Amino acid sequence: MSVLDKETVERSTSSDLDAHHPHGVAGVSQESLPRHLRRVLSLDDFETAARRHLPRPIFGYVSGAAETNASLNDNRAVFSELGFVPRILTDVSERSQATTLFGHSYAAPFGVAPMGISALVAYRGDLVLARAAAQANIPMVMSGSSLIRLEDVAKAAPGSWFQAYLPGEPPRIAALVDRVARAGYGTLVLTVDTAVLANRENNIRSGFSTPLRPNLRLAWDGITHPRWSLGTFGRTLLRYGMPHFENSYAERGAPIVARNVTRDFGMRDHLNWEHLAQIRRQWKGRLIVKGIMHQEDARIARESGVDGIIVSNHGGRQVEGLPAPIDVLPAIAGAVGGRATVMLDSGIRSGLDVVRAVALGADLTFAGKAFLWGLGALGAEGPTHVLDLMIDEMKSVFGQVGALRPPEARSAVIRHPGALHF
Repeated sequence: MSVLDKETVERSTSSDLDAHHPHGVAGVSQESLPRHLRRVLSLDDFETAARRHLPRPIFGYVSGAAETNASLNDNRAVFSELGFVPRILTDVSERSQATTLFGHSYAAPFGVAPMGISALVAYRGDLVLARAAAQANIPMVMSGSSLIRLEDVAKAAPGSWFQAYLPGEPPRIAALVDRVARAGYGTLVLTVDTAVLANRENNIRSGFSTPLRPNLRLAWDGITHPRWSLGTFGRTLLRYGMPHFENSYAERGAPIVARNVTRDFGMRDHLNWEHLAQIRRQWKGRLIVKGIMHQEDARIARESGVDGIIVSNHGGRQVEGLPAPIDVLPAIAGAVGGRATVMLDSGIRSGLDVVRAVALGADLTFAGKAFLWGLGALGAEGPTHVLDLMIDEMKSVFGQVGALRPPEARSAVIRHPGALHF
């Protein structure tokens, strides 16, 4: 039986889309795809498949957010309110989704967001994501809470970026920055929206915990998901031993089952702008701050010497009640656009979402869950299919709205009732 069994996706192959488009999905020839991919028509289809493959605690960690998921759900709901007014009879035969960022020409204005436990979703997941992104020529951000050494990812995909959760003490900050530089990274992303630990009620309900606690429920999940147990967790244990949080400090972090593992994520509530200034003085490469939601913070960050900002509410995983990043994007882009690169994550689920964000001022966007679902559903080939779907969706949207290049999408007429201005 194929990786995606017949119950994975319930869509009919005789849908209106297939009946009116000779290729089925945005120019992708269905006949040219392996049989188990032909019924995966959107990124949401990967979620269904990943749910079947992954143990409940792992899937719950990836899919859930803080408290009741209100911010997570709002991140998605806002995108549904954004609509383009298309321009017709515009020659778009030479359209391209390629974009230039920091002097590098990327194949598309989106990348892979940092995700900490990718190696528990699929075997050596961070390396799979990094290689897929490098092959497709899009940016991939290595997570500071990864279970794979940052040096290994830099070697496998030299153009990757590194995202750091800052240690609480200046000497440890300096040591971590030195380690990232020695590994050869040219872009450092500082995540600044995790001053305190989040209330992850969903993790408790799904059985996920940090540290990971072996128990009967976890054992049963492993038994009922043998492909994951043997192909991901068992294979990792056999070849590399118990996974550790490898990149929280300059030295190796704690194993995922250690009682003191939470120390790697604490002592950040006193961090302030001076710590950013310390890093700017030390780090000679590109510096990006992730987690900006207010235009005044964006202005301060730019004046502190950062090269770019990522508008983000951490995918709704930190606190409820925050606006969706796409709502605050126009104000932030207006405040610093042209003086700092403005990027966005949280809520991106399709190529259409990427174009929506670009139209509202983003130079680049990042998707996270979709890539993890691709990993969970198909392993090594999943992220590549996610990339193909997103790029083909973007090409289709560009053609529909009359844009040849990403910057031209900003002149498209778009309805955005929820935009916030401070």
